[in-house]
Amino acid sequence: MIICLCRGVSDRIVHQAIGDGARSLPDLQRCGIADQCGGCHDFLRKLLASPPPGPVHAPAVVPSPA
Repeated sequence: MIICLCRGVSDRIVHQAIGDGARSLPDLQRCGIADQCGGCHDFLRKLLASPPPGPVHAPAVVPSPA
């Protein structure tokens, strides 16, 4: 689903940015999300305040001891 119409940013990209450490609207704006009209700011604040929908990235593979 497209969240930021000005930049054509999907929810997947937003969740990835949050998973990568974005914790605020200014953090997302530094990633190039929501830095134009502001129409998506309220929805992005809700995403930032809610728990993530699940793993965004594949879990790291830890080698087993040899």
